[in-house]
Amino acid sequence: MPEPRTAAEQAPVTEAPAAAAIPAVDPRLLVREQGFKGYVEEFKRKIRSGEIGSLPVVVGLIVIGIVFQALTGNFITSYNLDQITLYAVGPGIMAVGIVFVLLLGEIDLAVGSVAGLAGSVWGVLGTDMPDGLAILLGILSGTLLGAFHGLVFAKIGVPAFVVTLAGFLGWAGLQTWVMGDKSTIPTPIGSFVADLTKYYFSDVAAAYGLAVVVVAAFYLAQLRDSRRRKAAELPHRPQSEIILRTAILAVLVLVAAYGFNQEQGLPLSLVIFLVILLVTDFVLRRTTYGRQVFAVGGGIEAARRAGINVSWIRISVFMISGTMGAIGGLFLASATGGADRSLGGGNQLMMCIAAAVIGGTSLFGGRGKVWSALLGILVIQSIVQGLNQMNLSSNAIQYMITGAVLLIAVIIDSVSRKTQKTAGRA
Repeated sequence: MPEPRTAAEQAPVTEAPAAAAIPAVDPRLLVREQGFKGYVEEFKRKIRSGEIGSLPVVVGLIVIGIVFQALTGNFITSYNLDQITLYAVGPGIMAVGIVFVLLLGEIDLAVGSVAGLAGSVWGVLGTDMPDGLAILLGILSGTLLGAFHGLVFAKIGVPAFVVTLAGFLGWAGLQTWVMGDKSTIPTPIGSFVADLTKYYFSDVAAAYGLAVVVVAAFYLAQLRDSRRRKAAELPHRPQSEIILRTAILAVLVLVAAYGFNQEQGLPLSLVIFLVILLVTDFVLRRTTYGRQVFAVGGGIEAARRAGINVSWIRISVFMISGTMGAIGGLFLASATGGADRSLGGGNQLMMCIAAAVIGGTSLFGGRGKVWSALLGILVIQSIVQGLNQMNLSSNAIQYMITGAVLLIAVIIDSVSRKTQKTAGRA
């Protein structure tokens, strides 16, 4: 007969309560709580994972300034700032279009010829019709040429390299045909194109006012982005970091404003360039279309399976490149005093592509910003201006140095991609 159980044995067995689940926390959220040490560790992590962003080009600009200042003694001056801006805007705008194409992992070799043809169309038509209409038709000619490149590439399947190389040759010939027996067409008196690079806002309040607007817009954009990311429990910048970044930007733009005011004032060309950068940056980072461009550049098949119209994205990107090329061509015509048969030729194509790549846009697609065009063209024009001051302005030397800088940028991009793959972030 079994022995009776004790009261303790008869009591129901209850399981120990499970330990409360500890929510996972993104370690990047804790970085800024660790003070200066946290920032150092975050910086090391980014270097190890290949997330270096625009750091190399910013460091490069600083090194260029220091070297040429040491060699010439008067490189960092208001005059050089004005000259760099004057000759940087045209190729810089063309480089914005190249950034869009590079984001797809493609290339546009025809942008220089498109710029020359658009300038010639404006020059020829401007002698017989209102200036505004001639400018519009010149820009639309670039858009149509870009659409042609995109259609042949996206619909027929001809590689973009081949299509645009044919365009590089064909549109240069068409430019000569459009010019006819005229080797040069001077800018008509009163044309807005002349003002593109020759008009300055002489009132000192213009440069300082623009600097204040840029700083305020940057602060508000950073603050808005931080609040949105915080609400979504994503890594975000605290108020102190936003203020520090804004203060650094404020120093830079106010010094630039002071430099412009020491010469002729705020250039209209710079204002237009900044507006183009802001609009295209908004399109790429804040719209569905921009996200689709990055998606196609990151993986065509994945983008197609996600329902993205890959053909339209490709065509539209080349249309943007053609439009930016045409606008840049008008700036080149303004800087040279009119349209001529050599407009858009020479090293313009090299400078545009080099500016986009040196500025940080990947040749492999899916990574880059339109601000790369600004940073890259500043590097190139700073080198050109420094060499001019040293009486080393021959194309041979400029080509060799620019080519070396371009190669370094591509090497950094390639190493960065390999590092990201190793870290599992690409």
